[in-house]
Parts: sequence; structure tokens; C-alpha cells
Amino acid sequence: MADTVTQLLLERADDDHIAITYQGQQRTWREHLDDARRMASVVLAAADPRRPMHIGTLLGNTPTMLTAIAAGALGGYVTAGINNTRRGEALAGDILRADCQILLTDAEHRGLLDGLELPGVTVFDTSGPEWASLLADAGELVPYSEPGPMDPFMLIFTSGTSGNPKPVRLAHMLIPFAGPPLVEKFGITADDVCYLSMPLFHSAALLGGYCVAAASGASIVPARFSASTFLDDIRRHGATYMNYVGKPLAYILATPEQPDDTDNPLRAAFGNEATDHDIEDFARRFDCKVWDGYGSSELAIIVTREPGTPTGSIGKGFPGVAVYNPATVTECAIAEFDENGALTNADEAVGELVNTSGAGLFSGYYNDEATTADRLREGMYWSGDLAYRDADDWIYLAGRSGDWMRVDGENMTAGPIERILQRIPGVNQVAVYPVPDDQVGDAVMAAIVLDDDATLSPDGFATALADQPDLSPKAWPGFVRIAESLPTTATNKIVKRTLKAEGATAGDGVLWVREPRTRTYRVVTQVPA
Repeated sequence: MADTVTQLLLERADDDHIAITYQGQQRTWREHLDDARRMASVVLAAADPRRPMHIGTLLGNTPTMLTAIAAGALGGYVTAGINNTRRGEALAGDILRADCQILLTDAEHRGLLDGLELPGVTVFDTSGPEWASLLADAGELVPYSEPGPMDPFMLIFTSGTSGNPKPVRLAHMLIPFAGPPLVEKFGITADDVCYLSMPLFHSAALLGGYCVAAASGASIVPARFSASTFLDDIRRHGATYMNYVGKPLAYILATPEQPDDTDNPLRAAFGNEATDHDIEDFARRFDCKVWDGYGSSELAIIVTREPGTPTGSIGKGFPGVAVYNPATVTECAIAEFDENGALTNADEAVGELVNTSGAGLFSGYYNDEATTADRLREGMYWSGDLAYRDADDWIYLAGRSGDWMRVDGENMTAGPIERILQRIPGVNQVAVYPVPDDQVGDAVMAAIVLDDDATLSPDGFATALADQPDLSPKAWPGFVRIAESLPTTATNKIVKRTLKAEGATAGDGVLWVREPRTRTYRVVTQVPA
């Protein structure tokens, strides 16, 4: 049984099933891996063996990106997935932080490098004639190394929702570890088609999509995500499986529902961070199975949904997963709820989600020992995610560590409020975060994006809140932004630090303010002085 990506791909070396379908062109697994060998040979001929053998990819979801990923595995070097939504000095910083000595890009992304200082980095435009000539003249591949299971396969940058992205060492064994369980769960075979529209430079696409195809021999459709063209793509390619991370299900569900939405080949969608509403509605609307779990780039904590998972819970953790108070380094109290289901002991029950067994599958951040050590304090892995668990060990997320709010002398977190607001008909996306209160502490603010065909009035919003028995009066938002969109990372995660920095403003939308000590909202253009 394969325990590295290299071994897994070599099992496909003589496979004549379709591996990649893209813009009307197809490559078999045999052809795809031949392409990868040639690319690896060219890369290694140009590389300096005295330096870290890190090869960056500034590419989109294309066959070239898939070939680059396979080339790194077959060539025995580390591929660094560079986030193609980064710009300027931030982009240059990522490339240099990952110690990329070679960077593969294409005509679409080459211009992003204009004016950047990249000392020691050789750039190849894989869409140009020079690259084509190098591939044509490539010699037989002599791998740089034969990777072991815990050797790094890729450097994957974190999403950057809570600071600068950090390169995570993604071990070889993770792809053959993640793929087979998903293949078995969804009955994936070589006849299936995996639709990969999440960015291939991120772990979500690799451990939720790429691994499934590599483990089963199914074909891959690399794509650029678009909510408006999603269903047409699924039908055109005969896609039976897809993965997601962040808000894609919400984006798709925001489009107007059509009577024939169930007429499609999709059987399964796997990912993380979808809401209960989105999971249920997507499965109903497109007649497929949706399985959502907890995941992060570091892969140190595993939580899975099981049959009977309560509404709002992300499931149960693997052995060692717990909720700890970071100040006392003790396990938090079991969550208690009132007769309406509202959490009553947030101060004692909410803490940080940890792995008490240690690093789990986390191999550390590359070239950042200080941050790695901070994650691995007290012999445990600290996720930075707030959570609480009930008496039956079901885990509920409460937000990130910066999502604590002190409202009228009471501590509360964003996660439970977001789940309640998500119930309101027409609400598609929600971000809850603290803004300064004009007296003391914090005020609750909610930024909301509606479905494409939905409307919501201030009075209608107030009525909907009054109908939520588990919403504390102190948790009613003092400010509401009705927005066209919310700032997100390349992996569709909402960037709350941007919203917090903007404060109680309308942004590109409309601002509602709740009158003090009332349940009445009014529309304003700016916050009164």
C-alpha cells in the first residue's frame, strides 16, 4: 500500500483512464505522469542541489499546475504552492519565505511578478516557447531524492485570516492517508469525475479533491470557481464528486433556484466550514450527499461529523481533541444550555480547540520555529479556534481566538450568534465581530450578504431576531451591514480583521443601527458622533 504521493502516482504509470479534462483536451494518467517526468527533469537540470530543493508554482487550476504537483512527487523535491491572489511585496515575501529557487508561472500570472525583487529565484513561463523547447529536449528523469512518508511533499500557505500566511510542511503520507477513506465513503471509482475548483495551492483541494482522484484513478477537471457557471460545468463534464472549503456552497445557493437543478450527475460534495443550512439546502437542491468536517492547513486536529450530529455542531473529535482554557492550561467545563438551547456558561465552557496528544499530522511551519513552538505549547497543539463541547462530546465552534466580545459586562463569542443569524430566510453569509461600544467594552456587529433574489428590511430583521428563543438580548447586533460581498481569502474564508478595521461603517453596502435599549433598527449613512 502506498505511503507517499510518489508511490501512489507510480501505481498510475500504466493507467490509460482519463486523468485530466480541460478545455476540451484530455490526458490519460500514463500521459500525465510522462508529462510530469519531463517537467521534473527540466526543473532538476536548472536547480542548484546545494540549496533547498523548493520549486514554487504561481499558477491557476490548470493541467500545468497538476503536472507541477506530480512532478515534485516523481522528482523527489518540494513544491511550494504560491497563493495567486497575493500581490506586490506580500507575494514576493511568500516566494522568498518558502525559499523557492525556481518559480513556475504562466502568461496569466507572469505580470504579477513585475517590479518585484526576487533575488536567487529563476522564473520559468510555462506557457512560452522556451519552456516548450526545454520539455521537448528533457532527458530521462533522475529523481533528486526518494521521499519517505514524513518528508515534505509540498509547502502550503495558511489562509491568512488571522495574520500573514505561514508555509505549512505537508507530509507525503497525507495524500495516501486522506484519499482512501473518501474513496470508500463515496464509492469513487476510475469512472468518476472529480471537479476541483478550489485552489490547488491550498491543502483543502489536495486533501479533499486531488487525493480522491489519485487514490481511485478517477479523472480530474481543474476549474476556476464560479457560482453562476457551477451547474453548467458539472453537467458538461459529468462531474460526480466535488470538494469545497469556506463559502462556495453559500455562493452557489445564492443564485436563483431552478426547477431542474436536481438534473445533474453530482453524487457527493466534501469539504469544511459550510453551515448547517447550506449543507442541507445544497444536498436537497442538487440531489447529492454533502459531508462537512473540520479542517485546517496544519492538519493537527481532526473532527468528523457522525450520524446524529446536532445542529450547529461540527462533530466529534479524534482521540486527544479537547477544549482547553489557554490561561490555566486546563480543560474547560462542559457546556450548559437553557431551555431554549442558548449557551449559559460561556466563560467556563468556551476555550481553545487543542490536540492534547501533540502535533497530530502537523509537521511544523517551514522556516518559522517560533510560530511552530507557539502552536505546540505545553506538549499540545493549540488551534487558535474557540470551541465548546456538550455532555455527549459534540463539539461546537465559537469563532477564532479574536472573536471574544465583552458586551454589557458579559463575555460572548461570534460563532453561536452567526449560526442563529444564518437561520433567517434570505441570509446567505454572515460575519459577526466586535466593534467599540460608545460607552465601554464591545458592541456586536454583523455583516450580512443576502441571496441574489432576497430582500430584508430593518423591521423584518428585528422580527426575525425576536423569533429566535436562543438569542440573548445582549447578542442582538448593535450594527448591521447589508453588503454586496465580504472580504475573503483565496480559500473563501471571511477575513474578519478587515471588517473590524473598517469599524461600524456601511462599507460598500447599507448600515443599520439599533437604537439604544430597543429592538428597533434604522438605516443610517454613517454612525452618529
